[in-house]
Amino acid sequence: MCNGNKRSTPHSQMMEKIKEEIKKSLEIIKSGGIILYPTDTIWGIGCDATNELAVKKIFQLKKRSDSKSMIVLLDNANKLDSYVSRVPETAWQLIEYSEKPLSIIYDNARNLAPSAIASDGSIAIRITKDEFCSKLISQMRKPLISTSANISEQKSPMNFDEISEEIRQGVDYIVNLRQGDKTLSKPSTIIRLRENGQFEFIRK
Repeated sequence: MCNGNKRSTPHSQMMEKIKEEIKKSLEIIKSGGIILYPTDTIWGIGCDATNELAVKKIFQLKKRSDSKSMIVLLDNANKLDSYVSRVPETAWQLIEYSEKPLSIIYDNARNLAPSAIASDGSIAIRITKDEFCSKLISQMRKPLISTSANISEQKSPMNFDEISEEIRQGVDYIVNLRQGDKTLSKPSTIIRLRENGQFEFIRK
C-alpha cells in the first residue's frame, strides 16, 4: 500500500544540501564575511565583490598585494553590462563557444569594490556554470569574488585536501560540499579582451 510519501533520492538530497549551504553562505556574505567554497574550477575564497572591506579581508588572508586584481563570478552573461563600461561583441562569442571555464579580463570595470579592480581599471569575470555558485550569486544579487584558496605565491590547491590550515582558519565559513572530491581541478583559462575586440591568452 502506498502511503503517499515521496521517497528521497540522492539528487533531491543533494539539492537540499546545496540549498542549505547557500543559505549559510548568504548569511556570512551579507554580513561582510568571506567563505571558502567549491567552484567550476579550483576551490576559491569569496565575498561580495561590491563590498570593499570584505575584499580587503581576502587580500589580508592571502597576504597578497592589492595591486593584483581578482576574478569575479557572475551567474548570467546578461549582467556583464552592470560591471563593465563597454562589453566588446567578441565577449559574447567567447563565452558562448568556450568549452572550458573561461575568465575574461575586461577594460573599464565599474560598480565593484575598488580593491577588486586592477590598477589599470580592468577586471576578470567568469560566467560560472557551477550549480552552487550560480544559485548563490543569483540569490546574492551581487557578483562573487573568486580567488584561489592559497597564500599568495604558494601553489594553488587542486582539491580541498590541499588547502592549508591557515586559509581554512582565516575564513568565516567553509562550504560543506565536495570536500571529499579527490579530483585534481584546474584553474580557468584567462583571456585579455580589449575594447576593440582583440584578445590574447593570459593562461590557457
